[in-house]
Amino acid sequence: MTLPPPSDQFFHKLARAQTRVLLLDYDGTLAPFSVERDGATPYPGVRQALSNILLTGHTKLVIVSGRMLKGLTELLDLDPLPEMWGTYGWERHTVDGHYQLVPVPQIAREGLEQALQGAEEAGLGSQSEVKPASIALHWRGLTTTEAGSMDRWAVATWGPLMQSHGLVLHDFDGGIELRIPGRDKGTAVRTVLAESPANAVVAYLGDDLTDEDAFLALPSDGLGVLVRPQLRPTAASAWIRPPKGLMSFLNRWRCASGEEGVDE
Repeated sequence: MTLPPPSDQFFHKLARAQTRVLLLDYDGTLAPFSVERDGATPYPGVRQALSNILLTGHTKLVIVSGRMLKGLTELLDLDPLPEMWGTYGWERHTVDGHYQLVPVPQIAREGLEQALQGAEEAGLGSQSEVKPASIALHWRGLTTTEAGSMDRWAVATWGPLMQSHGLVLHDFDGGIELRIPGRDKGTAVRTVLAESPANAVVAYLGDDLTDEDAFLALPSDGLGVLVRPQLRPTAASAWIRPPKGLMSFLNRWRCASGEEGVDE
């Protein structure tokens, strides 16, 4: 399998567009993975590149992440903040400062509470991350044996909660997550595009398996860009390697939006 980088034709179309929408995943896309999740700051130059895109006023910039919005806001450290979606579409923060959390079913919330209790009793509390609509078990930085053991524990212990509490298990890059179904990154993409003009030129950049829902939610003429050092099977139509390929893309987007790029 091979994928090309974003084409010159796409950026020519972007330059002629009246409306532009750029949607971006965070971890693994804008920021390198970190064992300490609070230390996953953006690649050098990314904050400035995003700020410049925002300042042009010619792009609707949206961050779509599996993270909770509270931590994401602090890591991005942008002023002004773009629109942001957290917890796979369950949280939304608009550019006017409005915060929305989609109501979580009580039975599902109880299942997540039981999942956390089980993780703490198994000594996995420090590896667990509790979110408004999910609980994740992280094993980044551990050995393959340790990660495999945690994976098997999650499937065996959290698996029964799927049927009894209406939950689903999802793998992600560096862990496994018990989630409430019904919303994902594709939900965020579809909502943003439904609120945008039909002729908008759209791109989504992501790296993880959870970003596949977003790639699939793009319109037929939208650009899905996989951002990873190594290629993997994907619904994206283009591939770039971070950080160099990412910075090149962001600068080309800014140039096409009417601002002259700067050397990095």
